[in-house]
Amino acid sequence: MRFSDTGQPPNRWSRHSPRNLGDVDMERLNKTGVWLFADTLTAPESAEMAARIEALGYSVLWIPDTIGRDPFVSSATMLAATSELILATGIANIWVRHPGTMKQGAMSLAEASGNRFLLGIGVSHQPMVELVRGMDYTKPLSAMKEYLAAMEASPWRAVPAEMPPVVIAALGPKMLELSRDASAGAHPYWTTPEHTAMSRDILGDGPLLCVEQKVCLTTDPAEGRAKGAEQLAIYKGLPNYRNNWKRLGFTEEQIENDEPAFVDAVFAWGDADALRARVQAHYDAGATHVCVQPIHPTAERGALDWDCLEALAPTS
Repeated sequence: MRFSDTGQPPNRWSRHSPRNLGDVDMERLNKTGVWLFADTLTAPESAEMAARIEALGYSVLWIPDTIGRDPFVSSATMLAATSELILATGIANIWVRHPGTMKQGAMSLAEASGNRFLLGIGVSHQPMVELVRGMDYTKPLSAMKEYLAAMEASPWRAVPAEMPPVVIAALGPKMLELSRDASAGAHPYWTTPEHTAMSRDILGDGPLLCVEQKVCLTTDPAEGRAKGAEQLAIYKGLPNYRNNWKRLGFTEEQIENDEPAFVDAVFAWGDADALRARVQAHYDAGATHVCVQPIHPTAERGALDWDCLEALAPTS
């Protein structure tokens, strides 16, 4: 692994954990990445998108696991179209994959790409698991503990390869503690720099802390907050996020009514300097890596805002 100046703002948490990080390039991981949905694109279009994101200097492309394309297949498509970009699942759902199958997919991608794959896994959300998938969501923390142990114990008999780093979707203290004790780190989503600081306090000096931050390139407060509220409408019904926002001190009224103080805390809007400042606030609070999710200020949901990505690009 290489540990030299990356051109990113100072990051005092750039040291790697003593637990297994595979051979992923930590120098690259310590730079800002991108988190986005790619299911609105065809496979060839997603490959072109990944190559363009790589050309802008971003370090990692995070993709989710919902009810669209399989994230491992999508990762393979985009890894084949790039040469340095790391692909990461943000996150792969543990309820729909056997631990051995998850391990096989992750190790296959890591070996095929020259260790440019990072495995993010999580328990998803009760409505998604029970109502959409028809599965039992009982005791998600215990389920994650058992899953990690089973994945580690699963055999691998192909060409020798090392398991890529595994990070856990973690918001609350107990899942963050499990991330610290049983994986390479955590991947919080829909949070604030204050949550990042709390997470780092729990994780300690070492484990990865890969934080997602939604950003919208607009200086119009009404436009920015409207886009924030539009995004929040999708997630406010999910208890994991709502409970985390309440742990951070926001009230039910603030959350339900999309009050500006709440929207502005979890959703970054403004000019490029303001968005970079929010990203930097996460690094200052202890993030190893920040992945920005660009939200287009005027287009329909799902439109990729290249103006935003170009403005925030590490090479700009």
